[in-house]
Amino acid sequence: VQLQASGGGSVQAGGSLRLSCAASGSILSINVMGWYRQVPGKERELVARMSNGGTTNYADSVKGRFTISRDNAKNTVYLQMNGLKPEDAAVYYCYLNLLGIKYWGEGTLVTVSS
Repeated sequence: VQLQASGGGSVQAGGSLRLSCAASGSILSINVMGWYRQVPGKERELVARMSNGGTTNYADSVKGRFTISRDNAKNTVYLQMNGLKPEDAAVYYCYLNLLGIKYWGEGTLVTVSS
């Protein structure tokens, strides 16, 4: 299984970015895809996740601003980030959870200037 993320970049506070992550390989239809983020010196934290059935979970800090979605046919997950704040700046990692095993994509950097 491989995951390829894209869409990071630099924005001003209040701006928007959309991250994408496409998974390839032997992927079962029942799975969870999502995003974590990490800043230097801190643990990786869950941002949002979505099951193939459409159940979503968000970190409290992003509720109402970020929206996760996915295209099951393409094994692709998206993260629409609106109203970005400087504290959202981090390296964002997409992941795929298959039967309890997490597969990770390379991180994509998001910077937010105030």
